[in-house]
This record gives sequence, C-alpha cells and structure tokens, in this order.
Amino acid sequence: MLVRVAFIAVMTLASTPTFAHVTLEQREAAVGGFYKAVLRVPHGCGTSATVRLSVQIPEGVISVKPMAKPGWQIEVKRGAYAKPYSFLHGAKFTEGVTSVTWTGKLLDAYYDEFVLSTFIAAELPSGGMLYFPVVQDCEQGVHRWIEVPTGKPGETLGDPAPGIKLVPQAKGH
Repeated sequence: MLVRVAFIAVMTLASTPTFAHVTLEQREAAVGGFYKAVLRVPHGCGTSATVRLSVQIPEGVISVKPMAKPGWQIEVKRGAYAKPYSFLHGAKFTEGVTSVTWTGKLLDAYYDEFVLSTFIAAELPSGGMLYFPVVQDCEQGVHRWIEVPTGKPGETLGDPAPGIKLVPQAKGH
C-alpha cells in the first residue's frame, strides 16, 4: 500500500507543470510586419491562482492592442519610445504602449492565453532576439519571467523572459 501511495505522489508531481514557463506561441516574427503575441500561461505559483499578468513591451514593438478576456480587467501604460519607429504608409510612432497588465483569476489547474496584436518595426535588425518580460502575480507568490540572456558561455536562465527571433520580412510584402 505504501508503494502505491508513493507511486501516485510521484506521478502527480511529475504531471504537474511546476517548471513550465510563460512562453510565446510563435517563436519568430518578421521585422516590418504584424505579430500576434500569444502568451501561454500553463500554471500559477505552486498551487496558487494567477491573479495578474504584466508584460513589458520591448522597444520597437508598436501599435500594441491587447485582446479583451472575459472576467479580466486590462490596464495599458503608454510612454515615449527611445526613437521614432516607422509604421504603415510612412507614419512615425514616437510613443505608444509600454506595458499591458491583465487582472483577474486563473486557477492553477487551468491553462490560458493572453493575446496582443502588435507591429514589429522595420528599424529592428533581423537575426536578433526580442524579449517580452512577464511578471505573473498569484494569490500567494510571484513568478518573474524576466531573465534575458547576456551571451555568456554556459549561461542558464531560471526564469527566462519569453522571446522571439526577428526574421527578415518575406519578399513581396
């Protein structure tokens, strides 16, 4: 009987996504094009429900519009960009959304997605990475998915920020 209880406990722990991270569904985005950022949240903090998810918008990501979620409130913070960025038809953006916060409740037993419609400015270099630091507040505890690689050999990140690789825009666009 004791072996059976231990087996059930191990299987329960193994099936719990305790070590999962907040990630982006699409891992690449074309510079000079639209990008639908889908942040996937697989768990809370331990067994505690997520009550707030805040994402920092990286420099060069413009025209940001969060998708409404039933039962959640959205707070959008705006600010100036470090430099102007080109949008469609020659428009220049000098300020815009710098962070988005959803407040509501997502039980640890459930998975959900938080969506942003964005535009990746053509001024950003293709080939590099772009990171969206996320802070996940729970009823008890917090996960700060904000670590960004520095490029040091052998580097490992415990709480990595979700990131995308910037690729050239397809010809003809």
